[in-house]
Amino acid sequence: MIRVLLADDQPLMRGGFRALIDAEDDMTVVAEAADGPTAVRLAGEYRPDVALLDVEMPGGDGISAVKAIAADERLASLRVVMLTNYSFDAYVFDALRAGAAGYLVKDTEPEELLRCVRAAAAGETLLSPQIAAKLVAEYVAHPPSRLAGQVEGLTSRETEIVALVARGLTNGEIAERLFISPATAKTHVHRAMMKLAVRDRAGLVVFAYESGLVQPKGAA
Repeated sequence: MIRVLLADDQPLMRGGFRALIDAEDDMTVVAEAADGPTAVRLAGEYRPDVALLDVEMPGGDGISAVKAIAADERLASLRVVMLTNYSFDAYVFDALRAGAAGYLVKDTEPEELLRCVRAAAAGETLLSPQIAAKLVAEYVAHPPSRLAGQVEGLTSRETEIVALVARGLTNGEIAERLFISPATAKTHVHRAMMKLAVRDRAGLVVFAYESGLVQPKGAA
């Protein structure tokens, strides 16, 4: 059973998410919060598997909550998915760098949100298609290269797999693409995260674009 924490300052929004999640056989809402500090406190109290956090909340935004959760060793296994009303905003970069495992717009189809919760619980990263497209566009407009040297510390296989993670492939899909087992794909992903000192797959996505390892379509 996937245990979920909801944090949104709008009661109706929380109610809708709760009804959607509690209707599933493999997940349940264990706590609700209307602001960031409360979300962090409840995360420590209930130890959920996944937290759905609104980006903008009174008394402390979702980004601050993600950073607080990431800094708490007791919550190392908690996966955070950020929710926003906008197709893209500056918080995307901060959220992914802080350790968010996903970033969705609130008008995402219910099935997509549930898939994201399951993916986050399984250690995967998932972004709304709108957000992923805008993320790529931002890197095209501001091509980064300051982390390029760190790529040299990866093996050729790890480099290949990090690029596939950045393209949104799961461990299973990577395994099929490279004709390896899912367990082997997972091992390579873990080693890459250790070498690059990132917390999770979202960190690999950010690194892949910031280092220039992945060149979005249309980039020079």
